[in-house]
Amino acid sequence: MDNPSRMSRREFTTLCAVGSGLVRPAQVFSLAQKSAPGKSGSPINPEQALRELLSGNERFVKGQPASPRRAPEDFRELAAAQYPEAVIVSCADSRVAPEILFDVGVGDVFVVRVAGNVVEGAGATVKGSIEYAIAELNVPLIMVLGHSGCGAVKAAIKHIDAKDSLPGAINGLVELIKPAVAQSQGVPGDILENAIRKNVEIGVERLKGLQPVLAPRVKDGKVNVVGALYDLRTGTVKMVG
Repeated sequence: MDNPSRMSRREFTTLCAVGSGLVRPAQVFSLAQKSAPGKSGSPINPEQALRELLSGNERFVKGQPASPRRAPEDFRELAAAQYPEAVIVSCADSRVAPEILFDVGVGDVFVVRVAGNVVEGAGATVKGSIEYAIAELNVPLIMVLGHSGCGAVKAAIKHIDAKDSLPGAINGLVELIKPAVAQSQGVPGDILENAIRKNVEIGVERLKGLQPVLAPRVKDGKVNVVGALYDLRTGTVKMVG
């Protein structure tokens, strides 16, 4: 959906709360001052968006989630339009839920999930979804999020030198991850961890140079593409690179 006059998601939510009677007009300034990431009326920038994600993960790890904007009325307020502040390209793994591990609510993040969080070779459905968020929703940040113990990467490691093939489209998916495994061979450390990291790095670099939508915005500093790794045991998200 087009958003010709973009405001930050928090500003939009605050205005909707006023209109619905959930917040009194006298409270608007204090709420916006407390929660708005940037100046009033200004869209959030890539650095602010990243800080918010990492702050949310800190709350999650500490067991102190704010669990914002998840009530039925929050969904109703955003029914007409969305104002996400980040695109997260994550694995489809059932243990990786960006909305939970970043402690965000409805409308905060635009999530694209695919096994192995693959970008390179993933086709129009993945890249087109990301480009839509940037071109139509003016999202300033893209995060490629890998995670520990990724099964898709494990499969790529297992089958990289084998002559066999996996059933159905699983084989095609694993083939997309094999370059990350190949580039990780000979690198000191755990081969699985190295391949997972390299897979994220490949995705980040591909998106940074993706024409015609992403590359110009990255060059102008309007969009930032970052990589991160999620530890399933600790819940911690750490940046890559």
